[in-house]
Amino acid sequence: MNPSRRRILGLGLSGVVATGIGSGLLAPVAAVADSDREQSLRSRIRPPRFPDRWFPITEYGATPDDATAGIAAAIQACNAAGGGHVVVPAGVWQTGAIQLLSHVDLHLEEGSTLRFSTDPADYPLVRTRWQSVEVYNFSALIRAEDQTDIAITGSGTLDGAGDNEHWWYLIGSGQYGWKKGMPNQRADWAELERMNNEQVPLEQRVFGQGHYLRPSFIQPFRCRNVLIEGVTVRDSPMWTIHPLECGNVTVKDVKVHNLGPNGDGCNPESCTDVLIRGCTFETHDDCIAIKSGRDADGRRLGLPSRGIIVEDCTFLSGGAAVAIGSEMSGGIEDVWVRRLWMPADPAADEAFQQWVLCVKSTSTRGGYVRNINVHDVDCRAWTYRPLEITFSYQGGGNQTLFPDVRDIRFDDVRVARAERAYRIVGVESMPIRSVAVTNSRFDVVEAEAVVQYADDVMIRNVRIGDTRVG
Repeated sequence: MNPSRRRILGLGLSGVVATGIGSGLLAPVAAVADSDREQSLRSRIRPPRFPDRWFPITEYGATPDDATAGIAAAIQACNAAGGGHVVVPAGVWQTGAIQLLSHVDLHLEEGSTLRFSTDPADYPLVRTRWQSVEVYNFSALIRAEDQTDIAITGSGTLDGAGDNEHWWYLIGSGQYGWKKGMPNQRADWAELERMNNEQVPLEQRVFGQGHYLRPSFIQPFRCRNVLIEGVTVRDSPMWTIHPLECGNVTVKDVKVHNLGPNGDGCNPESCTDVLIRGCTFETHDDCIAIKSGRDADGRRLGLPSRGIIVEDCTFLSGGAAVAIGSEMSGGIEDVWVRRLWMPADPAADEAFQQWVLCVKSTSTRGGYVRNINVHDVDCRAWTYRPLEITFSYQGGGNQTLFPDVRDIRFDDVRVARAERAYRIVGVESMPIRSVAVTNSRFDVVEAEAVVQYADDVMIRNVRIGDTRVG
């Protein structure tokens, strides 16, 4: 028997073609350099500050039944005055799309709710990305483009009003209210994917009215110095918080409740210097998904996501607590994840958190993933696979554009119950490189861990069930 094969089976793993399982992966010099990068990143992330000027929307004509024009007028006045806070007072305020401008903080006072229209006509056509593909489509519910120093703060609620009668059914699934004969997004999404694959010019990718690609909720686009703090965001039509091509972004103490389809919590895409701290997520899809473009678009744009910190967050339900991809064709690097909490629900028998960390890609993506660090996780919920690295997401494909994935560290992770402790599966032509699972325990597991086509995998001081590994 091949020595590498014998060593894998001796560790209680099932798999083939993994080399270098041992204790020499993380050299002290590399660890110091990694720490220096993290500290440098922290020093660069600074939330914007705003002048002590206040612009209540009621002074600009906003009424509970229709606040759209009043909010827009208050934002314009605040921007023209040099910045400050646009105030949404207590009460429920109906609104359409909101466009933020530089130096403006949209501040929701305690007891306030902005409830957004479900009429697609209230969301103008803008340049954006849909599932990481460039397109002209409906504006996000709250949007800013090419602005500096913007914020959404306070203790109020942003209500996207998505449900099985509004927005969600467009996915075309009976689970979300769709019935035969109703419109759905399937044809539009297939056409947009074709346009991406064939690199049809962006100016010809026009959807919006008469089409069915649902908008995101909050999308700063090409903005710098962004703060989203304190608010509750619920029932988005699709992705909830989607910073796109932004720099210096802080998402802090936000509560996301979105059980709709594609209802991701926070998806920084092609962003640099991002902090997600102290947030609580309750979703059906990924809680946090870091992205950088899909397939040909992502490779053409070449805009990676890099320098991202996730810490002190709570995950009540969802797909992955933190996903890398699957749309990551522009590359993702330098991600630090710290102090995550996933409580169990004693009334639930199903998986609450499918993954702690899932690096997911396929044969059409290309790009790279490197230097991903996860440390100090307490997961009491039943978990599908706490750590998974896969190149066969959504069935894979028959192309050969696999990403380069390396330098993944998974340390001090405590999992109560899981199907497998980890599953690390590359392909023969592009093995995963340098993965460390250390100082962790997986109390109850149903099947063996899997490592296939992975070089330099270190399993050290890990307990799986009653067995100590490494």
